Order: sequence, then structure tokens, then C-alpha cells
Amino acid sequence: MIRVVLPPHLRQLANVDRVVEIQVKEPLTLRTVLDALEARYPVLRGTIRDYTTQERRAFIRFFACGQDLSHEPLDAPLPETVASGAEYLMVVGAMAGG
Repeated sequence: MIRVVLPPHLRQLANVDRVVEIQVKEPLTLRTVLDALEARYPVLRGTIRDYTTQERRAFIRFFACGQDLSHEPLDAPLPETVASGAEYLMVVGAMAGG
């Protein structure tokens, strides 16, 4: 079971709590987690990744185990502590402005 923390705007959109738990088939990668998340909450499709390219949206970041995973390949294995459910995978909405 993977535990994913969603930012407030995506929580409200999907009508879920701060943390969602999802089953993910191996291999445990960012791609497979996002695929499972979007399958369970279809309203999130296109909000985290682009519909066509499947690349991360510009103002979305991924963090786990104190590391920024945003620029890691989508098929890179997740840290073991995330895969075991001991740590969260955090989806963060970046802020911009001036």
C-alpha cells in the first residue's frame, strides 16, 4: 500500500483526505503510482501530468524521504521506505508569484 499526500486543491477536486492509500502493482515507480492514483480518482487525470505527454505539470513537484523526485525519470524505482508504506509520496503544488 502506497500512501500519497495530495495538495489542498487536488484533495478538494477528488473529494479525499490529505493522505490517500493506493494499491500499486510492481514495479513501484512514480509512473505506476500516478497511473494507480488516476485510475482510482479519474478526476485527477490531467492535473498532475499532461494528458498527451504524461509529463509532470510545471507547478507540480514530487517529494519523498526528504528528496525532490520531480526531475527523476518516471520509471525510476521509488525509495524502499515509500514502497513499504513507511514514508509518504508527497505531491506538492508549487507556488509562483511576484
